[in-house]
Amino acid sequence: MPVMKDLELARAAYVIVKDMVQVKEGESLLITVDSVNEWRPAEEVAKAGQALGAKVMVAWHSTPPGYGKVADPGLPDPLVAAIPRTDAWVEFNNQWLLYSTPWEVAMNNGHTRNLFLGGLNTDQVVRCIGQLDMKAQTAFQNKVVSLTRKARQMRITTPAGTDVSFENDPTRPMTNELTAETPGPHFLVGQIGWAPVEKTINGTIVFDGSFSGGGEADLGILKRPIQLVVKDGIITAIKGGEEAAILRRWLEKLGDRRMYSLAHVCYGFNPGAKLTGLCTEDERVWGSTEWGFGYQGPMFKGALGEAAGHADGICLNSSVWLDGTQILAEGTVTHPELAALAKACGK
Repeated sequence: MPVMKDLELARAAYVIVKDMVQVKEGESLLITVDSVNEWRPAEEVAKAGQALGAKVMVAWHSTPPGYGKVADPGLPDPLVAAIPRTDAWVEFNNQWLLYSTPWEVAMNNGHTRNLFLGGLNTDQVVRCIGQLDMKAQTAFQNKVVSLTRKARQMRITTPAGTDVSFENDPTRPMTNELTAETPGPHFLVGQIGWAPVEKTINGTIVFDGSFSGGGEADLGILKRPIQLVVKDGIITAIKGGEEAAILRRWLEKLGDRRMYSLAHVCYGFNPGAKLTGLCTEDERVWGSTEWGFGYQGPMFKGALGEAAGHADGICLNSSVWLDGTQILAEGTVTHPELAALAKACGK
């Protein structure tokens, strides 16, 4: 019996497999989903892969206790073995396998391409993938990347109190999340991320959207902002209400000083994204910026590397300056070379 958004989800699944991951006939396609996330998106992606001639496997498995290395002890051995053997891997896990040991092995084997869609449900897959104008989205994101690559000095502020400055290294890559046709890690469309020169990050970062660290630190939509005081790329103080206290206790329990290091910054530019408490979607709320700290993925080619875990927080309604030129004003695109492209995306 048909259920709500069956056809819309089928279209989005087809886009994921054919246009984003670009699965070819005869390739292996692994879809992973843990026991706490919705089943339907994984099933529809499997059907689309089968229709395109892939050898499909869906791994529905026990939910690990957290993200990254924290997940390792709870991962089933067959899953650990399967991940690095596949050609294409679409991850729907609510507790991400991102930054876990099998993820590291797969992302360094030179052939597995991974599309991370962690935690997305039917509605989110439809809004954030199926309903996008990918031609317009590609043109907009490519222009943002072009402008940002040229900037050496950046400043980001928000109405909630963020005021942070840093320098960029032009030799470091920028992740421009659109498709996943090459080996390595790829993420939901609508995000652009990079690692600034870590020791140049100074100021205040205020998370007023949501916060995700996995397990007990998966705080969702924040009732009270969390303020980070940052000096030379290191979190020196965490201020706020109960959520800030939870974050402080979680970091202390992990007992890894590397968790206090700022790992990356990202723009959010998915016109379908809403603040829902799910990091995968929240990071892409239009006009937001996101900061991650702890484990620094190898795709950023930064100076940090591994840590016990990874956490991400969302700064809404961001204003951004590139070498003194403003491109965003409280979440609205203002740069003359970007405004028309944003309008074509529906913004």
